[in-house]
Amino acid sequence: MYKPGDRVVYYATKHSSHPTPRAEELEPELYGEGYRYAVRKYWVVADVRQDGTLTLKTRRGKERVLSSSDNRLRPASWWERWFLAGRFPSGQELVAG
Repeated sequence: MYKPGDRVVYYATKHSSHPTPRAEELEPELYGEGYRYAVRKYWVVADVRQDGTLTLKTRRGKERVLSSSDNRLRPASWWERWFLAGRFPSGQELVAG
């Protein structure tokens, strides 16, 4: 399904006392000490492994390894690739270093 160079969106769950402005599905914790929320991460597929896992590159050059069947991972839509192009890693970050 995925191939190197594909732009993907990952729905990451976070926990903090100060959610970011891009936080979605904000939920206060039971005793009010923090929040649970989700943030969309815009990554690019760097490698597809034989075992079905993907190596993904973040905008800051980090690598993440996830299963291609992870339900929080999906291909970027055309409008995300167009209007949110600056949130994806550029070609420079994709060069192995």
